[in-house]
Amino acid sequence: MHEAPSSEELLGAVIGFLTEKAAPQLSGQAAFHARVAANALALVEREMAQRQPADARARALYAALLNDTSSPLEALTKEVCARIRSGALACDDPALLAALREITSAQLTIDQPTYSGLKP
Repeated sequence: MHEAPSSEELLGAVIGFLTEKAAPQLSGQAAFHARVAANALALVEREMAQRQPADARARALYAALLNDTSSPLEALTKEVCARIRSGALACDDPALLAALREITSAQLTIDQPTYSGLKP
């Protein structure tokens, strides 16, 4: 059994240290860099927790849109783009818009969780 702190716990501890202990004692550029470092680590923490399910959902949405259950996400994404460019997939297609809205919201939740556009 592995009893050491998990990666998520370690990230949380460092983020907490930077935001609650270090940054308040710093000023100027050093305080700014401590906040930037804490924000970068928080992004990594969200990526670790949310990337895999977000990508799986994006793959499922694109697979349904393209009727292709075997291709990886990268290939499906390229195919969606190619079909939009060629006109084979209309930009106002409700299924496309719903898929893109969901995929974009998932990405924003990882990148910018406080983005006002995410609020209902």
